[in-house]
Amino acid sequence: MLNFRHLALATIAAPLALGLAACSSDEESATNGEPVAAVAAPAGSEWSQTASRTAEGGWLVGNPDAPIKLVEYGSLTCPACALFSTEGSRPLHENYIDTGRVSFEFRSVMIHGILDLLITRVLECAPTEVAVPMADQVWANVNDLTGQFSANQAAVEAAYDLPDDQRFVAMAQSGGLTEFFAARGLSGDQTEVCLADSAAMTTLADTTQAQATEDAVTGTPTFFLNGARVDSTRWAEVEGALQRAGAR
Repeated sequence: MLNFRHLALATIAAPLALGLAACSSDEESATNGEPVAAVAAPAGSEWSQTASRTAEGGWLVGNPDAPIKLVEYGSLTCPACALFSTEGSRPLHENYIDTGRVSFEFRSVMIHGILDLLITRVLECAPTEVAVPMADQVWANVNDLTGQFSANQAAVEAAYDLPDDQRFVAMAQSGGLTEFFAARGLSGDQTEVCLADSAAMTTLADTTQAQATEDAVTGTPTFFLNGARVDSTRWAEVEGALQRAGAR
């Protein structure tokens, strides 16, 4: 079982369990393909508004049967992930997901400790279809969120002496997360009920770590395209891989 006090210290000091090593790539042999035809969304809907949870604990956006599948392992407090979101989220959704050719799955990695865990847990409690857009909001404000959380280190550490059903609620309040999500449609009461479930927090931490380890994820963001690791963290290169795979 994860040591949450150790996880909190890791948030402020260093990554928890994953380094930032460069990833090798087997992309070229697995992602070259003929152009793929667009697939219309069900009447009255758009693929970018279609979302579901996956068995791996991620959020999948788009056509669940899309022939081109992009998976991101990302940290919600990772600057490189925030850069990818800024550069790529809009064109990914508009030019690829909405065509029905590409699905996108986000899997959260707790590379920066307890803050990643708190945010990911709140996304679990939000409506499934808003989780990825809300992640984009987190990345757009990542410096403010991490700065406020670090500035309240003493309060974060003190929260560990509270009962299980109060610990993570207090941490979110002291770090400004409750207020942040309330401004984006998730009430303070909803966030508090979500974070009061300490068993769910433990399960989330353990399962996401296990999934990242299984796929040999050593840094964020890490992308897989149709099961093959993509040797880049930047949107321009990921877009090129999508096009080579047939999204053109």
